[in-house]
Amino acid sequence: MANRHPSEMLTMPRAILFDWHGTLVNTLDAMYQAIEDMLPQLEELGLIDRMVPEAEAGSTDDEKLIRYIRIFRKLHPRVLAERRISRTEIFDALFADDEEARLLAHRAYNESYRKFYGEVYPYQEGISGYLKYLKAQGISLGVATNRSREFFDNELRRLEDGDWQSLFTTSCCGDEAGRHKPAPDMLRHACAQLGVEPGPEVWYVGDSSTDMITARAAGVTPVFYNASLLSEFELNQLFSASDNRGGRPQRVVNDFEELIDALEQVSPGLAAASTRPERLPPRQPLPPHIEPDWHPAVANLTPPQLILFDWHATLVDTLDAMYHAVDDLLPELCELGLMDRLVKPETSKSPDDQRLVEYVRQRQQLHPRVKADRKISRTDIFEVLFGDDNEAKRVAHAAFNGHYRKYFGNALPFEPRVRDMLEGLVALDMPLGIITNRDREFFEKELANVAGENWSSYFQTTVCGDDTSRRKPHPDQLEKAVDNLQHNMGKEVWYVGDSTTDTIAARNAGATSVFFNGAQWDQPWLNTIFPGNPRYPHKPDVVVNDFAEFWALVLACAGSPT
Repeated sequence: MANRHPSEMLTMPRAILFDWHGTLVNTLDAMYQAIEDMLPQLEELGLIDRMVPEAEAGSTDDEKLIRYIRIFRKLHPRVLAERRISRTEIFDALFADDEEARLLAHRAYNESYRKFYGEVYPYQEGISGYLKYLKAQGISLGVATNRSREFFDNELRRLEDGDWQSLFTTSCCGDEAGRHKPAPDMLRHACAQLGVEPGPEVWYVGDSSTDMITARAAGVTPVFYNASLLSEFELNQLFSASDNRGGRPQRVVNDFEELIDALEQVSPGLAAASTRPERLPPRQPLPPHIEPDWHPAVANLTPPQLILFDWHATLVDTLDAMYHAVDDLLPELCELGLMDRLVKPETSKSPDDQRLVEYVRQRQQLHPRVKADRKISRTDIFEVLFGDDNEAKRVAHAAFNGHYRKYFGNALPFEPRVRDMLEGLVALDMPLGIITNRDREFFEKELANVAGENWSSYFQTTVCGDDTSRRKPHPDQLEKAVDNLQHNMGKEVWYVGDSTTDTIAARNAGATSVFFNGAQWDQPWLNTIFPGNPRYPHKPDVVVNDFAEFWALVLACAGSPT
């Protein structure tokens, strides 16, 4: 992969500048811990309203990232699992050209990073040997990083007992050159320190599209270090997203062997001039991920003839009101006679469920992490607390409603394009309905005021928690909705919901269960909440992470053109 974009010939460098994290060294754990620590501060910093509107995101991935952080103030679990995106790329996606917002974010990040940094190690085996080889060729070496000077110097001292400190003629950090990358200031400052003019004879080697944009802006040669071993397809996707900002690399290398190869191509006499480090085996990509049966790419589904949706946390967001009401309810458990009806911890489905029950039993309130994560619904909370005790759940729901009356009213689309999706389904002549454990008193007011708009025209039927004798996870509500639409129950009826309760209700009814993973649970957690064992056998037929994915799934199953 070293010889990409051969039409752009390389010039033998007088100087090579390197990015730090993700290129020369690995500090990923600390970086992601720091970002997770600072994201809850976005509102306090006045940065929520300065985030890029999702409709204006630079790519589909950026759109999902912005949406998730806006809702949950956390990184998407897939970002944490793949560990392919840097702090700078995250801030670029969130704030684009708002330099002041990016600066505030970087400063807040640095405060958080101070809690976690320390461990650092070379990104790949033998890097120090390659750097010594380059220096022996008379090439000046430097580092240009968004790291603050405090952290960079500390990490540099730790590497191989300080041996790296002699390798670099200069270094420029994010708190020294005015603006952070992708502004060119840092590279221009480093060039000035080296006494060279920015141009083709200066290479900048980095692992992100932001690094490539920075290099182009500074007028130096952009060399992409493919740290994550992205495929050709993934690379094309990455750089097509940055094309408009001038971020295509002039060369892509998978490791430092390929970097040396690129140098020897532009200067054939280089190999003879000095002894090249012993060639190491190529870096290997991670083994391919095998998707579970419920992934949209492999799920075997019956085309839908009727689609039913859950309401809260699926189509709309009313989370604050819901958690306020649960907070008010839990101190009343003794008064309601419910404390002694909490399930025994050992009967809980998972250790997390067990901890939730114990916390509520001891303190009569939700664990702060449950409220911070905002990933579990009222119905699921009551299922965890009371299990199969339907009478206890009935009492809890009734008490909840009394408190919810104080908070409900407004609802927001869970995603910006939910309405577009609903209008698309209507255009396909797809009958639609809503199944919700909300009482009708609350639901109808929310339905009539979704961001100031009435959504009632999209749905041919709605079934609320007080319309049947039993609520979800019993199938009564789904069966009533199907009867209302004069349809027969079967796999051609899709029920889309965000909770395990929704999945159980769909499977009990004989419908297709579409689990809407709006909370973006990662695969291990999905396996935990849907274990598929004899005690908890219910699993979704398919999992979708957003409505763009759901819409594509509907079109694919219906045989409609995309």
